[in-house]
Amino acid sequence: MSQTIASMLASENAPVIVVDQDGRVTEVNRLFETSFGWRAEDLLGRPVSVIIPTALHDAHHMGFSRFLVTGKGTILEQELDLEIVLGDGSVISARHYIVAEKTGRGRRFAASITRN
Repeated sequence: MSQTIASMLASENAPVIVVDQDGRVTEVNRLFETSFGWRAEDLLGRPVSVIIPTALHDAHHMGFSRFLVTGKGTILEQELDLEIVLGDGSVISARHYIVAEKTGRGRRFAASITRN
């Protein structure tokens, strides 16, 4: 079920967050804000690690870096149960579906994230 980032953002059925190849948040849809208690202005330009629990930071950085170097992803385009940090700092389990796309400036990534 491969989706484009544009189609993910256009859908109003799931919360979506978009990150550039530097790991910085570039877009979130309104449903992401309301589902997870974040305001777009509090996320835009910040590292995506703000929504990743501290215990998972190293694994995220290693996997993200490995993908940028090799172009091979092990978690893309499959449903994953991972934790997410809410706007209030609490952590919950959520289902993630992550895609990557090449752009004129490198790559960008999007995750459709829904509460378990």
